[in-house]
Amino acid sequence: MFNKVLIANRGEIAVRVNRTAQSLGYRTVAVFSEADRDAPHVSVADEAVCIGPASASESYLNVGAIIEAARKTGADAVHPGYGFLSENAGFVSACADNGITFIGPPAHAMELMGSKRRSKEAMAEAGVPTVPGFQSSETESGAWQEAANEIGYPVMIKASAGGGGRGMRLVHEPAALADELARARSEAESAFGDGELILEKAIVRPRHIEIQVFADQQGNAIHLGERDCSVQRRHQKVVEEAPSPFVDEAMRQAMGDAAVKAAQACGYVGAGTVEFIVDESGAFYFLEMNTRLQVEHPVTEMVTELDLVALQLRIAAGEPLPLVQDEVRICGHAIEVRLYAEDPAQNYMPQTGPVHCWIPPEGDGIRVDHGISAGMRVTPHYDPMIAKVVAGGPDRGTARRRLIRALEDTVLLGVTHNAWFLSRVLAHETFAAGEATTAFLDTEFRDDPSLQPIQAISMELAVAALVLYRNEIRSEYADRGGWSNSLPSACPMLLNDGHTATWVRLRDHGGEARVQVGDHELRLTAEDHRNGELILSADGVRQTCQYQLVDQTLYCHLSGRTLALRDDTHAPARRADEQGSGEVRATMDGAVIEISVTEGDTVQAGQTLAVLEAMKMEHPLRADRDGSVSGIRVSAGDQVRNRQVLMTVSAEDSSNPGEESP
Repeated sequence: MFNKVLIANRGEIAVRVNRTAQSLGYRTVAVFSEADRDAPHVSVADEAVCIGPASASESYLNVGAIIEAARKTGADAVHPGYGFLSENAGFVSACADNGITFIGPPAHAMELMGSKRRSKEAMAEAGVPTVPGFQSSETESGAWQEAANEIGYPVMIKASAGGGGRGMRLVHEPAALADELARARSEAESAFGDGELILEKAIVRPRHIEIQVFADQQGNAIHLGERDCSVQRRHQKVVEEAPSPFVDEAMRQAMGDAAVKAAQACGYVGAGTVEFIVDESGAFYFLEMNTRLQVEHPVTEMVTELDLVALQLRIAAGEPLPLVQDEVRICGHAIEVRLYAEDPAQNYMPQTGPVHCWIPPEGDGIRVDHGISAGMRVTPHYDPMIAKVVAGGPDRGTARRRLIRALEDTVLLGVTHNAWFLSRVLAHETFAAGEATTAFLDTEFRDDPSLQPIQAISMELAVAALVLYRNEIRSEYADRGGWSNSLPSACPMLLNDGHTATWVRLRDHGGEARVQVGDHELRLTAEDHRNGELILSADGVRQTCQYQLVDQTLYCHLSGRTLALRDDTHAPARRADEQGSGEVRATMDGAVIEISVTEGDTVQAGQTLAVLEAMKMEHPLRADRDGSVSGIRVSAGDQVRNRQVLMTVSAEDSSNPGEESP
């Protein structure tokens, strides 16, 4: 038994666990880093304790600080959420040593399933199907070449201790194997401190299907059906749904039975997920077991009408499972997408920045789990996922349409995000037909407009011109003689969407504005309904626009798209033949982990000059022209802000290094 639960996490999962824990009568404790002092998960808990600086290694991964926070507040149980310490067997042991109930599996099960090699051996022994493969501590390539030839190409190299796509290499031919083994081993050692690898038969165009399992302390175990997580980029999930459009009842039973066997084979307790890779024929193979609650658990909650966090808490308190397998019911359909602070047009690069406006969608069957609020800032210190948007319905078609609408209604202004990309994925005919595999984003979807820089259309330019004019330009323009006794003269404006600058001409007649964009004239009437919301009527069609105006940049959400338009009317012009500025700027907030050049080095355009680390990823910074390096202003280990100048590349024919622009 326990009475107070410390939630060793942050963001949306901390808010979600807190909600259920309080509903069951438990007092709750939040922990937070210095960067999260004003985060929503802090304010919803009964108590909160700062556990260290912004860096995750000094806060959310600091076992000692979290145990001390539990001791200080009298918390006698810890819920780890997911990520951070949720699959750290050492943390489980530390909780036990201090008399704290860990709401999750025992350390021995976590350790077993944390090793791809040992878990695969255990699953094979338990009769769970596994992918044909090879495991060895041998580092010379000869044995690996022999095994790969026997398995048959293509083969997949994986880090035994890893996940999230790190240490994974797909090899199509023997000549590439030795080099890819070396790279995978190096990456695994860097990411996990363990260079052990495994080799498996690569299943081309597979589906990624997982089974939710629960086991209690009395030895009972059940499954709650499957989730299809096949839509992925860089081996990371983007869309999850339950049930899978590919799985029939016989396959569901077979996969469920295998998942329960997997849980029982390792003495599992609590919530776990057994992941399978499934080929085109429906044959399935054990991939790994995640020994925690999954990000995508809400879709299972929607179709089973069970609170999975409540089940976790009850099992940790010693209660038996409240239902047996025959009582599990799957009703309807649910789909979840992950709203990331990232730019799909820049290879999904994580983004940092302010949240000027956040209005989550509402409606029948809609659920949004989030941990953000207007006024906060998305920082580089943690994972870029900022919310989960989920839709349920009586059937897959309804759930899909509801989720598309919800994403089109999601208002997040400030930081760049992937909502438009997600809505396009759901609307694609391959996904709509239930035929998306793990190859979908790299094949059928690769030419989608959402993977290109967003370019403003005429309506968006017209709205931006009107808002900027009425809020920042009108009085100045009138003072310069822009008005006559008859009709207002046209006000020229240069609007930049971050990729293209477009001249527009606006005449504001008070009730109606006329905006010329190229050869197209739009007639608009607009009125502020409330702060940040504009009611528009254009060519007889009425709609709503959410906006925020910050430093001559208009952030707006219109017709399901979000973009930023900057007023560059008075910005200095740049010649069409002008070279890059030579300034090497940070592409986001982050830490400098490598400076690859020294003062005076001669470099070529495209050469890597430095590497940033942000949001668990490395980002190379490259020269935008040929020249010589000067004015290096940072060192490895420094924290930098987005757009900060790190160094300069002076053009070869220039004797004066560039100056930092404002």
